[in-house]
Amino acid sequence: MKILVTGSNGLLGQKLVHQLNTDPEVELVATARGANRLNNQEGYIYHSMDISNLKEVLEVFEKEKPEVVIHTAAMTHVDQCEEDQAACEKLNVEAVQYIIAACSAYKSHLIHLSTDFIFNGEEGPLTEEADPDPLSYYGESKLRAEQLIQASTVSAAILRTVLVYGVAENMSRSNIVLWAKGALEKGEPIKVVDDQFRTPTLAEDLAQGCILAAKQKAQGVYNISGSDFFCIIDMVREIARFWNLDESLINPLDSSTLNQAAKRPPKTGFIIDKAKSELGYKPHSFKEGLALVHQQIIEAQSKP
Repeated sequence: MKILVTGSNGLLGQKLVHQLNTDPEVELVATARGANRLNNQEGYIYHSMDISNLKEVLEVFEKEKPEVVIHTAAMTHVDQCEEDQAACEKLNVEAVQYIIAACSAYKSHLIHLSTDFIFNGEEGPLTEEADPDPLSYYGESKLRAEQLIQASTVSAAILRTVLVYGVAENMSRSNIVLWAKGALEKGEPIKVVDDQFRTPTLAEDLAQGCILAAKQKAQGVYNISGSDFFCIIDMVREIARFWNLDESLINPLDSSTLNQAAKRPPKTGFIIDKAKSELGYKPHSFKEGLALVHQQIIEAQSKP
């Protein structure tokens, strides 16, 4: 099976490349904007592909004719999306139209990544049937992308996820686990919201969910996240305990005082029974996820 991944330089994209590259059943095509930033560039094909350029997208699809496309590339920085809505529109909505057009032309099955930010966060954890009501332009853009896919004739699954964490190579952005660990190790006091709730997702688990959906050519909407439901401050306390760091440095913060450009949904998190029963999805516990992150940090440090 030939699988094309978009956004292969990102956290999820990198995990997909690592997992698919060792799979004898898969011929892997990795794509991202600009150069391939992964250390291992053997065993798969790489193309520079800007998803917001229809001509480039169609050229790569014409060359590779993928059976399945896992579309991870997007503008995900929530405040930047609020502040630069034109760029968000281009990457999260228009580019999805191009991916749909290419999948349609080459009969590719589409696995599309979406987010818990399509919900207002008044209640959680949520099932796949919950009614979307985004609070931010980012959430709105991701919801419109879902609607474009559902209105199209392409064979597709939409995978929604929550607060992804993990270790990656040459990363331009951190995530909550690495940020909290790094600050606490330096002995810096940190302020963490105590009024938002999530089911944090290990990047390896999300990649596993994508691959299960790809191989089964799953259709419809699936929640793919961790199964542990936390208040964000409690999650950060777990991080501190795991690495034996000083919990007294963690101070509660009311999210209304944050002055962020975009509103966040207070309470999301997902019920993942459908993905478990239909796809065979088995996520790590949060503690197991931290152990894996710990192992990867040690391995990265030991490399010359």
